Amino acid sequence: MNPQIENNFMHHAPKEGQPQKYEAIREKAKEFAYLIDAECPNSREKSVAMTNLETAVMWANASIARN
Repeated sequence: MNPQIENNFMHHAPKEGQPQKYEAIREKAKEFAYLIDAECPNSREKSVAMTNLETAVMWANASIARN
């Protein structure tokens, strides 16, 4: 059994203080998303920037949940 695989593929119920951290990350990412939306022309590059921002939020929250 590999502990890292087990940890990565299990449900992680929120611990005390974690929901607030998730919310803080989402709020800052949303601010940045609005900046990108306002300043960048509609394009493939803008879409990629938004996708990567969503990915960054997902991995940041996974970091909190898993560790």
